Amino acid sequence: MKAPSLVAKCPERPADLAPRDLPARWRSQAEGLRPFAESAARAFEQAADELEHALHAETDALLTLEQAADASGYSADYLGRMLRSGRLRNAGRPHAPRIRRADLPRRANGLRTRVPRSHLIGATPGEIARAVVTSKARS
Repeated sequence: MKAPSLVAKCPERPADLAPRDLPARWRSQAEGLRPFAESAARAFEQAADELEHALHAETDALLTLEQAADASGYSADYLGRMLRSGRLRNAGRPHAPRIRRADLPRRANGLRTRVPRSHLIGATPGEIARAVVTSKARS
């Protein structure tokens, strides 16, 4: 018999909660906990501070043109043209351009993301070989 999921039954957890919203939520929960468990409230506040720091570090990361191309869906050449025209700010040096992750343009429909082939997770070598042989060739 499968154990019931505790997360699915939690009524206070909205499905559309974004990571950037978590620090404020955790600080609010810390205030509610403070009268009953000071150490738990401090732990929530520390976790909120750490997550906030990590999120800021991620958006402030400087990317090479190739890294920016992978993250944005635009080609490195096009991003270079955007830098030269002034549409994007160069956060690096003149011959070693860098683009801040937060400044990246985003393509609405052409993001290059890799979707893991979840049906092969935990597969035997024979199942993997069969999947490769019977897969449609991409050209």
